[in-house]
Amino acid sequence: MLNVGRMTVDILIDDVLLEIFYFLVVEFGIEADKWWRTLVHVCRKWRNVVFGSPHRLNLRLVCSDRTPVREMPDVWPPLPIAIYHHVRLKSGWDNIIAALERNNRVCQIRLKLHLQWKKVLDAVQGPFPALTHLTLLSDIEIAPVVPDSFLAPRLQDLRLERVPIPGLPKLLLSATDLGHLTLRRIPHSGYISPEAIVTCLSTLPTLETLYLEFESPRSRPNHQSRRLPPPTRSVLPALIKLYFTGVSEYLEDLVARIDSPLLDCLDIRLFHQLIFDTPQLTQFISRTPTLEVHDQARVDFSNLDVRVTFPKTSSSYHLTLKVLCRQPEWQLSSMAQICTSIFPRSLIHMVERLYIRGRSYPGFLWQDDIENSQWLELLHPFTAVKDLYLSKKFAPRIARSLQELVGGRTSEVLPTLQSLFLEDLYPRGAFEEAIGKFVAARQLSNQPVAISQRRPFPR
Repeated sequence: MLNVGRMTVDILIDDVLLEIFYFLVVEFGIEADKWWRTLVHVCRKWRNVVFGSPHRLNLRLVCSDRTPVREMPDVWPPLPIAIYHHVRLKSGWDNIIAALERNNRVCQIRLKLHLQWKKVLDAVQGPFPALTHLTLLSDIEIAPVVPDSFLAPRLQDLRLERVPIPGLPKLLLSATDLGHLTLRRIPHSGYISPEAIVTCLSTLPTLETLYLEFESPRSRPNHQSRRLPPPTRSVLPALIKLYFTGVSEYLEDLVARIDSPLLDCLDIRLFHQLIFDTPQLTQFISRTPTLEVHDQARVDFSNLDVRVTFPKTSSSYHLTLKVLCRQPEWQLSSMAQICTSIFPRSLIHMVERLYIRGRSYPGFLWQDDIENSQWLELLHPFTAVKDLYLSKKFAPRIARSLQELVGGRTSEVLPTLQSLFLEDLYPRGAFEEAIGKFVAARQLSNQPVAISQRRPFPR
């Protein structure tokens, strides 16, 4: 009985120790990879507890450029290997290569490729059966190319930045458990067609997040080889977030081929062009009901781009469309096009609060030669807006436009407007005169507008 009792106590102690060690893993995250080496040297009991639960404690051998992998004695169990390296060094790459050669045990790779990247990629050869997380970053002019023989069937998170993989479709088709796919700054040499990417996405039933970002507008579908959308679209059942940067033609071909019933965040960045023809994007938003629940919109101008966002809450963006251009006139015309023809009318007509702001980037200047009609063209689609919020940078300019809405034009723009909120009040001068004409005209038409100050505006 005494032996049995002692055995029970030992088991309880082991369970308590395991929970304490597990708390360290959860609390310290990646740093816990370093802690277990200290724990196993405390005593035999601790060593047995740690090595007895390698999966629960997420035990890994972390290898970097300073880890002498070839010289390291086989004193540890055959634990999964995590390879981390982000420093631009000429030395130490032999240790990274030695770790990559143990491909059967590699579970994570996070590398910033700079010097010696050719030797590293030569080691990334066919299959990595235990790999679940792969991140490859490059900041060199000639992007490195990952061999097309690279396969990782258990991959859950793939992040590439300026790193083309000729065999990417083959890799994605084999990674059926992928939950997060991030392709940033895709070089023109790594272009993948909308048809090819959709074919890959259709085999990823657990994909929740997709980043698709092209480095330049050169990456676009060939007009001669573009095909009509198929009669049936591929359903991405788990996709929640979609981020796209590129040309509108590519986006059109992409969204014409997919349905994402659970999509909760759509973030689009388009390279500038004079005319945006995006009927497929309009239909995609219309058939995704989670994207059409908004009562406010925010239009932001900066010296880099212009964007319109439909926030889900005060701190999260539910639907965003940005145009990458610097010229104020192009920004204004682009935004007018977007609000008039790209977004479904049902979405625009739900907006009751509209914010127009200038983002505070260094050197942000705005030309004063913009015609009043361009501002009115931007405001025209928002027929349900009751509250209009103007930052101090744009209030005088928009006031000059609104003063033209007199006589028969009183209700031509913002017919339901009730309140005008200003970031700063302008008690005298040109602004007072311009906004006074607008307010007086609305008063005569029995559509009064109240003016007040509101600071700060939401970010």
